[in-house]
Amino acid sequence: MSQVIPQKPLRVVVWSTGTIGRYMIAGVDLHPDLELVGVWTSTPAKAGVDAGELAGLGRELGIRATNDRDELIALRPDCILHGAMTDDRVFESIEDLTGFIRDGVNVVSSGPVILLHDRGTLPDEMMAGINDAGIHGGASLHVNGIDPGFANDVLPLVLTSLSQRIDHVKVSELADYSTYYQPVVMNDLFGFGQPMDFKALLWEPGILTTAWGPVVRLIADGLGVTLDEPLVESVERRPAPRDTSSVSGDVAAGTMGSVRFSVVGTVDGVPRVTLEHVTRTDAEAEPDWPTPLEGDGCYRVEITGEPCMKLEYSHHGENGDHNVSGMIITAQRLVNAVPAVVAAKPGIVTALDLPLVTGRGLVTGTNK
Repeated sequence: MSQVIPQKPLRVVVWSTGTIGRYMIAGVDLHPDLELVGVWTSTPAKAGVDAGELAGLGRELGIRATNDRDELIALRPDCILHGAMTDDRVFESIEDLTGFIRDGVNVVSSGPVILLHDRGTLPDEMMAGINDAGIHGGASLHVNGIDPGFANDVLPLVLTSLSQRIDHVKVSELADYSTYYQPVVMNDLFGFGQPMDFKALLWEPGILTTAWGPVVRLIADGLGVTLDEPLVESVERRPAPRDTSSVSGDVAAGTMGSVRFSVVGTVDGVPRVTLEHVTRTDAEAEPDWPTPLEGDGCYRVEITGEPCMKLEYSHHGENGDHNVSGMIITAQRLVNAVPAVVAAKPGIVTALDLPLVTGRGLVTGTNK
């Protein structure tokens, strides 16, 4: 399928001004097919502040942030780019997104990742309710960032187009998170810097399947494979060997410093699709675990079969930091997908439903 090119700029509201939202604002401002018409913020002090200032652009865009939902819906935007934190408010955010599409506004969101695939995780009646809301409003909902998202589904599935036989697909994120600013995720969900016996939410049985299971199922769906249930989880946590500094909170020696986890989809008991994370708060820790070939963060795709293939995707920002560029690529995958999602069928839209999404119009000197 060819990419979608709108006849006129699509009117976009950016929903949040934090870690992802600020890069969404910048991305919309640079995109020739999009027009920023509104910005939502959950922070009272940011209400009334120009979007350009909130995005750190060094100039005003003439759009003031607001915390009034109805004010933004009344603008009748073509799409809401939703980058708000959802990890600690999954069901509340689902209500938000469902309300947007019921009101006739298309949504492209970074979360909750439980909606990355349209079946297999949430109860069927809940998914049907979301789809019905989209059909009622004539609007689409697409949840897909970079991880889970593009690096875990689109990238490996494109690579499998070169396969003659596929025995196993493995996708990995290998990264040092010490420069990743997200205290709730780092300290509460992962438990970095906490005592080793701290009960972090992610390591409770079933949570990894809830968070990353949808991408395993989406890969399987893209390959025409029915997986065994339940998916198989594994977790290995290790203490920090020394005191380290993290932007989300320092990590003392002996507290949790690294984790390696996986979610595996099997067919008749044989592993066929594996998602793995190796997450450190010290780039030099756990040298026996997989490490990036270049820099301190990468995504890796390994396909066993005929032929055997390995692809390593690394990235970094202009300042050299991979966690900054991680936020940019998460935002930009969503920004660049807006035209395709607006043109898509109503209801939940997965990566399997979309045509080719590119950085059309973003070549230096050719955009607006």
